Amino acid sequence: MPLVSTASIVDGARAAGVGAPAFNVLHLETAEALIAAAERAATPLILQISENCVRYHGSLRPLLLATLALAETSDAEVSVHLDHITDPGLLREGVDAGARSVMIDASALPYEENVATTAELADWCRRHQVYVEAELGEVGGKDGVHAPGARTDPAEALAFVDSTGVDALAVAVGSSHAMRERTAVLDKELIRSLRQRLPVPLVLHGSSGVPDEELRAAVAAGMTKINISTHLVSVFTGEVRRTLAQTPTLIDSRKYVGPARDAVSTEAERLLRLLGTEAP
Repeated sequence: MPLVSTASIVDGARAAGVGAPAFNVLHLETAEALIAAAERAATPLILQISENCVRYHGSLRPLLLATLALAETSDAEVSVHLDHITDPGLLREGVDAGARSVMIDASALPYEENVATTAELADWCRRHQVYVEAELGEVGGKDGVHAPGARTDPAEALAFVDSTGVDALAVAVGSSHAMRERTAVLDKELIRSLRQRLPVPLVLHGSSGVPDEELRAAVAAGMTKINISTHLVSVFTGEVRRTLAQTPTLIDSRKYVGPARDAVSTEAERLLRLLGTEAP
């Protein structure tokens, strides 16, 4: 199936009242696992490549091109999105290589600087037919920061969207990046208020720390795009540990990476089905 757009996945999910799952790619094996899960679940999926992932690989283009190729040859509806991009040069490189969806992350800057930086880059993206997500009310958890108490103000969020022209907005409603336990409790009233005030879809970052019932409640309250990375990374690593503990003499990495890829695919399929159906 030809590559689909992030806009079509997110807008379709918003109209249907379901979640638009967005799972991060760390390497080729995770991309393969996630696409296989989307094919089995028959649910649209957004694959994300973050700036941190690019730092790990040393360059963007090889992994991006491989992920685009996997998406284009899949029977599932898959889009490819650049996540948490702070470097304008990296953004332009990704668009040149074929990315048509990006999350511009200037959230660590003071509000006025966030607005100015996001507006400038969003204008460039619009001229290149690129879908733009941004963040307001910094979601904690990156670089060791843990701030689940951060909250996005609805009036400020509306002003931010009006000033920048972004297509989707990541908001702080009680989640935190890089949580290893699924214990977060989200502010559903705030989600409802943001959904009512804003003309663009809402994005939940730090969803790995949010239990199933809270994710369903968040979507029912008005959250649309649901980003998950750390939870699936934990599944991968846990399976590698189990396989090596059972057979410590293994030296062929395919023998322990393969089971980890399968475990991620199974959990991703479960999450796709959880998020891709309307909450009762």
